[in-house]
Amino acid sequence: MRIAVTGIRGIPANYGGFETFVEELAPRLVQRGHEVTVYGRSNIIDYTGSCYKGARLVVLPTISQKYLDTAVHTFISIIHSCFFKYDIVFLLNAVNSPFAFIPRLTGKKVVLNVDGIERLRKKWSWLGRLFYRVGEYFATKFPNVIVSDAEIIRRYYLETYKKESVMIPYGANMERVNSSEILSKFNLQPKNYILYVSRLEPENNAHIVVEAFKEVQTEKNLVIVGDAPYATKYKRQLWRLAEDDERIIFTGYIFGLGYKELLSFAYAYVHASDVGGTPPALVNAMGFGNCVLVNGTESNKEVINDAGMIYRKNNIKDLKEKIEYVVKNPKVVSIYGEKAKERVKTNYSWDAVAEKYESIFLKLVR
Repeated sequence: MRIAVTGIRGIPANYGGFETFVEELAPRLVQRGHEVTVYGRSNIIDYTGSCYKGARLVVLPTISQKYLDTAVHTFISIIHSCFFKYDIVFLLNAVNSPFAFIPRLTGKKVVLNVDGIERLRKKWSWLGRLFYRVGEYFATKFPNVIVSDAEIIRRYYLETYKKESVMIPYGANMERVNSSEILSKFNLQPKNYILYVSRLEPENNAHIVVEAFKEVQTEKNLVIVGDAPYATKYKRQLWRLAEDDERIIFTGYIFGLGYKELLSFAYAYVHASDVGGTPPALVNAMGFGNCVLVNGTESNKEVINDAGMIYRKNNIKDLKEKIEYVVKNPKVVSIYGEKAKERVKTNYSWDAVAEKYESIFLKLVR
C-alpha cells in the first residue's frame, strides 16, 4: 500500500505524542512492505533528509499561529496528497476532520485518529473549543474509519455521536539504555529524581506536581521535561512557583537517547494530565519499568490498571502524600515498576499497534 500521514508536525519527533507515535508506526509499516509518506511543517522540522527510517518526508509551509498552524498545514498537505496515487490517507487529530472528504473525492481511503477530547484543554478560547467541537462532528461523517486511542474516547464518540470507532492504544518502548550523558548535563544521579514529562500547558498540571513536591522532605530532584510554543504566560507562572526550590529542574524538550536515559534512571514517574486518551508519555514511562503516580482520571486509570498508584484528581495534598510514600518505600517502587513493565509488554506493544493499523488499511484497500 501507499500511505500518506498528515495532521502532525512531522518526524523526526521533536514535539509531542502524535509525532513520536508516527515515528514508531511509519518504519514498522515500511518494514511490512508498504510505502509511507509523512508530511511535516517547515516551521518545526529542520531535518534536511528526504527519507527517515524508510519513510519519505514531505515538508510543506504553514502559518505559525496558535489557531492556524495545524489547520493550514493539514489543508496544504491534503491538497498535495491529491496529486499522488496514495491508497490511504492517515489523518491525525479530530480538528482536521473537515478536510477528510477531499482525498475521498480522488478515490483514496481516509482513516482518522481523533486523539483525545481536545476542546477540554484550558489553552483554547471559545473559538478554539468551537473548532474542536465541529471537528468531532465531522470526524463521524467524512473519514472511512475513525480510530480512538482509549476506551473512554471510544465510548465518548459512541454515546455522543452514535459513532463506533476502532480502539487502538499507543505503544511503548522498553529498551533501557546505559548511557548517562543527559544526567551529567543536568547534574542528576541515577534513581535520585522523580520524572514528569508533558507539554507545559495548564491541563497537564505541572503546577500541581511542583506544589506537591515542594512540600516533600527529600533530597531527590524533580525533573520536568517539556515545553510549549504558545503557553508563555503559564510557563512563567510555573518557573516563578519553582524558583525557590533548587531541587526542581526544567530541561525543556528532550527526545531520542536523552529521553530514554531519563526514563531509564528515574526513581519514579508522575503523570498529572487530566485531558486526553491513552497518554504516550505515561505508557513509555511504564515500559521502562518506572513506578508511576497518576492523576485520578478515567483514561489514566484505564492505562495503569493495578500497575501504579493513583492520587485523587488534581489534589495537591494527596499527590504530596503519595510522593512521600514512594520516597520512603523503595521496595514498593520496585514492585510497581515490574508490574508496569509487564502491563506494557502485554497490552502496549508497538508491533501489535502497527499490525492493527495495517489490518484496517488493508481491509479498506481490498
